Amino acid sequence: MRNNFSKNRIKSLVNKLKKLGVIKELAERIYTSRLLGLNKDLVLHGGGNTSVKSKARDIDGEIHDIMYIKGSGSDLSTIEAKDFPAVKLKPLHKLTEKKFVTDEEMVSYTRKNLIDDNSPNPSVETLVHAVIQEKFIDHTHSNAILEITNRKNGYRLCQNIFGKEILVVPYVMPGFILAKKVNQLYKKNPNIKGIILFKHGIFTFGGSAQESYNRMIRYVSKAEKYLKSEKSKKLKKIKSIKLIHTSENIAPIIRGIVSRKNNYVLNFRTSLSILNIINVKSSKKFLSLGVVTPDHVLRIKPKILVINIDSCVDIQGVTKTIEIEIDQYKKNYTKYFNKYNKSKYKNSMLDPVPQIIAIQNLGIFSIGRTLSNAMINGDIAEMAIKTIGNIERKTSFSSISMKDIFDVEYWSLEQAKLKKESLPLSGKVTVITGGTGSIGMATANKFKLMGSEVILLDINKDKILHQDLVNKFRTFFCDVRDRTKIKKVFKDICLDYGGIDCVISNAGNAFEHEIATLSDKDFKKSFETNFFAHQIIASESVLLMKKQNLGGVLLFNISKQAVNPGKNFGAYGMPKSALLSLCKQYALEYGHIGIRSNGVNADKVESGLLTKTMIKRRSIARGVSVDNYLKGNILKKRILPEDVANAFYHLAISSKTTASIFTVDGGNIEASLR
Repeated sequence: MRNNFSKNRIKSLVNKLKKLGVIKELAERIYTSRLLGLNKDLVLHGGGNTSVKSKARDIDGEIHDIMYIKGSGSDLSTIEAKDFPAVKLKPLHKLTEKKFVTDEEMVSYTRKNLIDDNSPNPSVETLVHAVIQEKFIDHTHSNAILEITNRKNGYRLCQNIFGKEILVVPYVMPGFILAKKVNQLYKKNPNIKGIILFKHGIFTFGGSAQESYNRMIRYVSKAEKYLKSEKSKKLKKIKSIKLIHTSENIAPIIRGIVSRKNNYVLNFRTSLSILNIINVKSSKKFLSLGVVTPDHVLRIKPKILVINIDSCVDIQGVTKTIEIEIDQYKKNYTKYFNKYNKSKYKNSMLDPVPQIIAIQNLGIFSIGRTLSNAMINGDIAEMAIKTIGNIERKTSFSSISMKDIFDVEYWSLEQAKLKKESLPLSGKVTVITGGTGSIGMATANKFKLMGSEVILLDINKDKILHQDLVNKFRTFFCDVRDRTKIKKVFKDICLDYGGIDCVISNAGNAFEHEIATLSDKDFKKSFETNFFAHQIIASESVLLMKKQNLGGVLLFNISKQAVNPGKNFGAYGMPKSALLSLCKQYALEYGHIGIRSNGVNADKVESGLLTKTMIKRRSIARGVSVDNYLKGNILKKRILPEDVANAFYHLAISSKTTASIFTVDGGNIEASLR
């Protein structure tokens, strides 16, 4: 393992942070923490923790011995000074002298002894860091260390490789009990340079940030050197074939099955290294034996589900096979929960659906309530699959017991890391055409705020009105009038998100011309954009929604022009009239499978379509001033893009509303429908 420590870089960061009021030892702690966090063979997504002991003055002016420790949920790769809460050390040492406290009491007591009570919760490993006397402490979940410890002879192997420099602690549940155990053993071995927590991870420490970091790299490198020296055996694999069913077709099927109770986003990945493990004949067995470190259970559950669909001749067979396997997984998970959930715990069972599904000869689908969570789960699963596979090539994988896995999975301190308030559109995926315009961006922001994953489609990346806002969203630049290109975009969306729940067909352009002298070419061009493009998007969306079998919603940006035409605006209004009929037709034909279809009739919205130049021309055509034109409604109010966005959102969450046309125009009797 490469040592990335640089004296020049640490000095530069110390000087930079000193200007911001950060003391030298904390700045050094930040530097080496980031080095650890950037190494995926040591730390993944918020894992690991680091600390440094120091002194600090509290609000009363009293100086205390304290410890800066990583805040729970912080990411080492990007950690900052604010992510290191300072905890008084003396009270922590007193706490470890007690025979027993609950983990909730431990957290409460730790928070009570923060120098700044506005700080984040200190790491759940705070007491372990406190009982180790060294100034700087690092803790990682090194792949190499886990590969050595997660085998039946792992304990003896650690002693042979590291000798007396490293203390090996048998697996103990993280929290207060682990701190007591480490304290007991550390006092008997004060000259050690590191601690391996069996089937959990490794601690190293030292008098400086560099010394602690160097020791981490040295001992992990030692483990890697040993692993490289081991002989590997060939694992028997299933026959390698190219499946007739593609991942983009399977993704919405899986998403539909796992999202019956809660909405989930799916993310697909594959590689030769993944296939080399999941295609092993015995992979279904060894990937269901547990996790390589207890932290992983929060992300990938106790077991990875492996499915084989090689013999399925049609998509119906694929669907049935996957459904049977997932149902069995859920039954097994329920048995696991009932077996280890003591009545005194009063735990409610988590959703029993798998978080990682490996399809042999294809790849892995990771599942999460957000795209970010799904991708993190996938990263952790990929690392776990690689580690378990490496172990199986040399010996046999051995995890902690299922009871221990359960205790961590339902540990309140770990659950607190993932608990976030669920929003109305959490787990939903929304696609917006014409997404980079004013109405598109306002709608994207609204749907994102309410929890949805948002994907923008637009035709021209050179004419974006709000580049800073667009950067917040996944954006595809394509022509919505081209079905081939839309199919390609939808394929990519299936691979990255698993499917689509809501489509806001918003793309359009305006043509002003006297109807009798309008060229056929321009009239057809208007219909292509303002009608046929909507049909392409809607029809492809319905095909995808049917695969998911979760229902869905189509939302069309129609226009008051559909029912109240304006002079010289027929080229725009007539395709919009047809679009209104299209909206109702989709409601009629697909309502029986839960797909709703609604439209918004907006008027006089200042946007990329209704530009200031066009507003001026339309006001002249109407014979009124610009202000009177924009406020030419019953309520005498201007209509904003945000008003249209709110209408789309209202229709998206109105689960019993379809074939509805929602008017957003400040009141226009001529354009009102009902």
